[in-house]
Amino acid sequence: MSASREVVLQAARQFIEYVNKSPSPYHAVEECRIRLLGAGFQELRETEPWKIEPKKKYFFTRNKSSLIAFTVGGQYKPGNGFSMVGAHTDSPCLKVKPDSKKTQSGYLSVGVECYGGGIWHTWMDRDLKVAGRVIVKNQDKLEHKLVHINRPILFIPNIAIHLLRTHNENFSPNKETHLLPVLATCVQMELCKPATSEDKSGGSCHAKKHHSLLSQLICDELKVSQENILDFELFLADTQPSIIGGALDEFILSPRLDNLLNAYCAMEGLISSVQDGDSFEKDPNIRMINLYDNEEVGSQSAHGAASSLTEFVMRRLSAGGTATSFEESIPKSLLVSADQAHAIHPNYSEKHESNHQVGFHKGVVFKINSNQRYATTAVTSSLLRVIAEKANVPIQDFVVRCDMPCGSTIGPIISAKLGLRTIDIGMPQLAMHSIREMACTSSIHQATTLYKAFFEHFPAVNDSLQME
Repeated sequence: MSASREVVLQAARQFIEYVNKSPSPYHAVEECRIRLLGAGFQELRETEPWKIEPKKKYFFTRNKSSLIAFTVGGQYKPGNGFSMVGAHTDSPCLKVKPDSKKTQSGYLSVGVECYGGGIWHTWMDRDLKVAGRVIVKNQDKLEHKLVHINRPILFIPNIAIHLLRTHNENFSPNKETHLLPVLATCVQMELCKPATSEDKSGGSCHAKKHHSLLSQLICDELKVSQENILDFELFLADTQPSIIGGALDEFILSPRLDNLLNAYCAMEGLISSVQDGDSFEKDPNIRMINLYDNEEVGSQSAHGAASSLTEFVMRRLSAGGTATSFEESIPKSLLVSADQAHAIHPNYSEKHESNHQVGFHKGVVFKINSNQRYATTAVTSSLLRVIAEKANVPIQDFVVRCDMPCGSTIGPIISAKLGLRTIDIGMPQLAMHSIREMACTSSIHQATTLYKAFFEHFPAVNDSLQME
C-alpha cells in the first residue's frame, strides 16, 4: 500500500494510545465517546425521541460497553441503505467474582472467573491491574463510575518446575484453583491493619464480599466510601503497556488487539469519511459503526450483537417513509463484520491451510467458511474488493483447514437475524487470545483506509451490481 513509513507509524502510535487508555470495554467505549464528541458528533439517548437530519453526525451507548455511531448522508431518505462496520469492545480476560474474598496458605487471594476463551497460562507471572466500573450510591442517586487502578496489585504465580516436573510437557492450569491472583500476604495485612482494617467496610454487604484491601483501593481511586459502593464489574489487565516493537519497528505488541484494533479503526474510518464534504453531501446512505460488547462469550446480551439493538436502531432511522422503509433498506445495505484474523505462525505453519497463508503487511484479510462460520459470500467479497482497489488497499484470503474447527464472529449472527448481506474481514495477528498479542503496524492505516473508502464508495459500487 502506498503510504509512507511515518504515516503508518503515526497511525499505529495513535492506536496504541487508545489501547493503553482502554483496559476494559467501558473504558474503550468512553474513549470512543470522547473522540466522537471532539469530532462534532452529537450524543443521543435511547430513552428520548431523536430528530435526525441529513449531513449530521450522531452516536449513543448502551450499557456503557457498546456504542453505535452514524452519519446521515446528504441524500438520505427512509428506505435507503446502511453502510455498516461492526466490531466488538470485549476481549478474553479474568473478571473478579461477585464474592471474591479468598484466604489460603497465608495469602489474600481474589476469586476470578474466566471471561471468554483466553490462553489462560499467559496470565501467569504477569503484573496485573484492575479496571472496570463501579455503581456508587450518592444520597438518592446511583452513579456510574469508571475505575482504573493502574499499578500492579495482583500476580498469579506459576508453579516451579521443581514441583511439577511435567510442566513443559502437558501443563494445563485448573481455571478454578490455579488462576487465583495474589493480592497480599496475611502477615503484611496484619501489620498494616490500622490502615486497612476489615472493619472499614462500615457494614456494607457488598464490601464484605471482597477483601477490604481491594475495596479500599477502589474507594481511594474514586474518592468514595466503602459503604456507598453497591456493586462493580472489574476486569484484570496487564500493566505492561501496548508498544511498537521489533528490530524494524514493525510490530504492535499489545493486549486486546482482538478486537480493539477494528473498533478503533472503524471509528477513525467513519470520522475521516465525513471530512470529505462532497462525498458526505452526495451520500444516499447512513454510515454506521456498531461496537458491541460480549462477542467473546456468544453475544447473547442486551448490548451484544445477538440482541435486537441493531434492528431497533435501523428501524428507528428508517421511520418517516413508507410502512416498509426498514424492509426496503435491508437489501440496499452491507455489514462489514471486522474481527481479527490469524496470520501464519512461523513456528506452527502446519496449522494453516497451505493456499491461504495470511501474512503481516500484506493487507486486509477476507475470511471465508463454507459452513457459514463466516458470513462472506462471492457477492459481498466482490463489492468490497472493488472498494479496496479504489483505495489501493491489498487483500488476502483466509480459510481454516478442513481438519480444524473454525471460529466465528458477529457476522453470521447479525446476517441471519436481519437477512443482511455481510462480509467477514479482519487484520492479521499472532497470539490471538493471549494476554499479549502481536500485529503489524501496517494494519492500522490499512484498516482505517478501507473503512473510510467503504463508507464513501459503497452506495455507488452497490448500484453497479447486476443481480437480474
